[in-house]
Amino acid sequence: MKVPKLQDRSALDPLLAKGWALHPTRDALVKTYRFRNFIEAFGFMTRAALWAEKWDHHPEWSNVYKTVEVLLTTHDVDGLSALDIKLATKMDALAESAAQG
Repeated sequence: MKVPKLQDRSALDPLLAKGWALHPTRDALVKTYRFRNFIEAFGFMTRAALWAEKWDHHPEWSNVYKTVEVLLTTHDVDGLSALDIKLATKMDALAESAAQG
């Protein structure tokens, strides 16, 4: 099942309010997460990777020590889709639980 390109951009508002931003040159969301240390950052990436694999929707991301930079876009539609909103929301929840742990 192919997911359609996001039409209702207001659906991004809750994510934008939580620190996500629109990429300046791509139809994509970006966010930088900062953790207390490398182990927390890597743990976050591991937990997020499990969800990404389950939903067959994979982020473009990088990790340097305690910082994880994430870019979300749906390559099949060359832009944002509901899958990006779903994964961004899950990543925020995972990052929040890592901060509480």
